Formats: sequence, C-alpha cells, structure tokens
Amino acid sequence: MVEQLEWRRGRAHRAAAAVLAGCALLTACTGGADGGEADAAPRTASGTLEQLASKADCEPNVQTDAEEIRQANCTTRDGRYVLATFATDRGQREWINEANDYGGSYLVGRRWVAVGDPEVVAALRGRLGGTVETASPHHSGKSGGGGSEDGHSGHHGS
Repeated sequence: MVEQLEWRRGRAHRAAAAVLAGCALLTACTGGADGGEADAAPRTASGTLEQLASKADCEPNVQTDAEEIRQANCTTRDGRYVLATFATDRGQREWINEANDYGGSYLVGRRWVAVGDPEVVAALRGRLGGTVETASPHHSGKSGGGGSEDGHSGHHGS
C-alpha cells in the first residue's frame, strides 16, 4: 500500500511539472498572456534623429539641433508629427512630463519621442515600435475663471 501511495505521489508531481512546462512553452510561443498583442509592433527602434526618421518614412525638417535634444517636424502619408531625440533618459522624461501638460499622444522609445494625433502615433508604432502614452491636458482653457474651485469635488471636506 505504501509503495502504491509513493507511486501516485510521484506521478502527481510529474504530471504537475509537465503541465507547468506546457504552460511556459505555450506562453513563450504566444507572446504572453495578452494573446500575442505585444508582437503587433516591431522591436523598438533606436538611432539618431535621421535614422529614426528614415525608418518612419520621413524627411525630417530639423527645428532644434542642440546637445540635449534634436527635434524635427515630419510629414508622411499618415500625417504630421514631431520627432525628438534626447541625449539622456532623464532629459527625455523631463520633456515628456512637461509636454503631458498639453495633452496628446506620444510614441516613446529609448531616448526618442514622436508626438502627433492618435492615428498618426498608431501608424508610427507599426514602423518604430515603442510604447504609446496618452495625456489629457491639465488646463482646458474653458474655465476662464483662472482657478475657481467651484464645481470640483474632493477639494473640500463636508
């Protein structure tokens, strides 16, 4: 009886190991739990402003050519956008944080950003990879009152 119990216990461990191995293999083959959506965009591009513009099918119109940032306007069949490259990760994050105040859609790669309409950013992602970030403008310009708290919930206790 003890031998039979040990045999069953060993069989259960082998079966569990086989199931776990199968799940790991399935996840690796499908691109993860998101059903392969991560594979929808190419690997995130890298390079100079000109190299990225070339991959995006753009002839860059360079507007800023500084040590910390290079920025160009681009127009392609998908629409108009701004492409910027940065000397540092910190410089890129600071730029994005400031730009977020104005809202918009951003395609973000390592030390580069493309800014444009959501449809343009989605099309660019197909060529450049990257991550899409969307920001809502903090100031809509509709209040005209310059900071009134009327109508805002959560600012005052009851």
